[in-house]
Amino acid sequence: MSARPVVELFVAQSQGPADRTLLVIHGGPDWDHTYLREPLAELAGRHRVVLPDLRGCGRSTRGLADDQYTPAAATDDLVALLDALGASQADVLGFSYGGLIAQRLVLAAPKRVRRLIIASSSVLPAPPDAFDGWREREERLALEAAVWSDPELSGPELTRAAAIAGAGANVWRPEVLPAYLDRLADVRFSAEWVRSLRAGTLPSARHPDAVQRLTALGTPLLLLHGRQDMTFPVSLAEETAKLMPTARAVVIEEAGHMAHVDQPRTWLDAVADFLT
Repeated sequence: MSARPVVELFVAQSQGPADRTLLVIHGGPDWDHTYLREPLAELAGRHRVVLPDLRGCGRSTRGLADDQYTPAAATDDLVALLDALGASQADVLGFSYGGLIAQRLVLAAPKRVRRLIIASSSVLPAPPDAFDGWREREERLALEAAVWSDPELSGPELTRAAAIAGAGANVWRPEVLPAYLDRLADVRFSAEWVRSLRAGTLPSARHPDAVQRLTALGTPLLLLHGRQDMTFPVSLAEETAKLMPTARAVVIEEAGHMAHVDQPRTWLDAVADFLT
């Protein structure tokens, strides 16, 4: 995707028509694409589902200088990926942090994106008091916070341990927790982006004028969110849908940040319906 420095992206893709390409951008960002394969694999055939690992993640290029891991660089990689795939236009689904990258992709190359899905993420910034008074959230996040402050952990081991400790905050329904932990076992965690994040030098992925600019573009937008999301408040999805004529929100009940794990059928039906 890049010659200076050399960056190669690992990409998983399904069979499907090239003119029905769905580009899926994972979150983390130091995760990989694998936790999003299901239930999206069910779209194969009707859509060409393309799931890259971002630079520094999974099986894509690692070991770059810290200043090479930026939202702008990741966006440029994805535009180059669309070129390499021969996709003049694609639908785009950005999940969590990937939802912020997806917005940047639309703004950088608006003619390349047919429809945009922002899943478990937001267009609007979260106010500092968005989660005030939610005691259960504080309790579920406490385990992950303890891992991030553990001086004995570092590198991918730290990222993995934090993901596992935070599992109870990311899925809402206790009965899906064992399957979610199995899914995490297959993720190739890295720790390339987190160095800049923890040092406070990682540029913000959020575009300050996203609502105004996306509205002006008129790109159809689906805001797909779990009611019990503890990372991005659900109120932002509902508020954005009121502000943007081209946006609609689908809020899934009994679902947390990993709404596709909590309620896979409802989540996938919303995606498929929007892409039809």
